[in-house]
Amino acid sequence: MTATPTDLLREATTRLERLAADAEAGALDDAIALMVGALDAGGILHAFGTGHSEAFAMEIAGRAGGLIPTNKFSLRDIVMFGDRDVAVLDGEPPLEREPWVVDELMATVTVQQHDVFLIASNSGVNGSIVGTALWAKEHGHPVIAVTSLEHTARVEPKHPSGKRLSEIADVVIDNLAPFGDATLDVSDGVSAGAISSITAAFIAQLLTLGVARTIAARGETPPMYISANIPGGDEHNSALVDRYRDRIRRGA
Repeated sequence: MTATPTDLLREATTRLERLAADAEAGALDDAIALMVGALDAGGILHAFGTGHSEAFAMEIAGRAGGLIPTNKFSLRDIVMFGDRDVAVLDGEPPLEREPWVVDELMATVTVQQHDVFLIASNSGVNGSIVGTALWAKEHGHPVIAVTSLEHTARVEPKHPSGKRLSEIADVVIDNLAPFGDATLDVSDGVSAGAISSITAAFIAQLLTLGVARTIAARGETPPMYISANIPGGDEHNSALVDRYRDRIRRGA
């Protein structure tokens, strides 16, 4: 039994190479087309994830090398921008499992006609995740899901609809994580080397690259952030952010 750094590197590299090959073969084209279509129509891209899947949303929205017309929202927004006390974030069951939170959460998000939702969840069954995807579809917005198809197929849905994220989304992207997320056996019954955050971050960058390449191929300048820590970075970013002010949220 081994569980060395090299073993984890192999687990990650194998999956990243497969994702890149799939992307080269066009596996992400439908998702990229939805994203480009939204931007062309004046829409923005909303990114959402709970728990560690929030990392995917952070890779989509508000980072250097990323697309500016993007908005990340999170469960804590019902405290930051809604009426809930902070204690709700430590409640039982965990807030991510609660479907009731969706209406309050979406009341804090500015959504317009042509917006697209990107939702990440390794299990794809929690109430807030499934509820947000259903909310988006009910309001006429396409949904792109990033989830583990192996994991979600082996767990029961927790939303009253009985649905999984993968059963609601217009486009489903497999993050290639195994059931349970961990890739390496450390000892009897104990595993480590969780992989879904690594592959989801790569998927986020593949999607961003695909959108930028598509727009650039038309002879247009993609609306990208540049690092705020290089000369002129703040000025460049501020000018573009102003186009979408009040629709995109950038928190600390």
